[in-house]
Amino acid sequence: MRLLVVEDDPMLRDGLKDLLTQRGWVVDAVGYADQALAALKQEYFDLMVLDIGLPGMDGFELLRRVRASGNNLGVLVLTARDALSERVHGLEVGADDYLTKPFAPEELVARLTALGRRARALATEALTHGPLLLDRTAHRASLNGQSLELPAREWSMLEFLVENADRVVSKDKIVAAVCSWEEDMSSNAVEVYISRLRSKLEPAGVRIRTVRGYGYMLEPFRESA
Repeated sequence: MRLLVVEDDPMLRDGLKDLLTQRGWVVDAVGYADQALAALKQEYFDLMVLDIGLPGMDGFELLRRVRASGNNLGVLVLTARDALSERVHGLEVGADDYLTKPFAPEELVARLTALGRRARALATEALTHGPLLLDRTAHRASLNGQSLELPAREWSMLEFLVENADRVVSKDKIVAAVCSWEEDMSSNAVEVYISRLRSKLEPAGVRIRTVRGYGYMLEPFRESA
């Protein structure tokens, strides 16, 4: 999953990012509501961890604007405000869950995992492309019924390609889908991962085509004669 943390306290923001990154998620973090709005316009996120007490535009207004724009990403409100009226208001403007500070890291991770599961259930739990199956709930891949070993970065890249099957996606979009802002992936690195995926997929007829000067496309699957 890709997460956006919106928290104005630098120490807590960095701590949240470290905690969630260790969980294996791609995490970006900002300290202001306008930065969050800009990020949500530019990138896709599965979940947002949102502090209410932000400087300037508060978290409630940010959440209201996010929902008004049609963005349905999962939102966990994280705040020191524990009054019932505050919790009710947060849910009314579009929060999916509410956790008060101080909190146990294990509970935060568990709640985000549950939100992610719920989002996946509303989307598609399994992706298929010819003989390729990606079980996103179990995080397992198979090809012609045989288990396919995919390191995390290869999994993320292949998942993005399957989600966009039959469409050309640029290298920049691939990088944005599998990396946080602070991670650096060169065009050469993308080519290396694509080459590794090809070596695993092409024997079964699943082909990734290079579109020169732009990016890649997972071709429509065709049974060999």
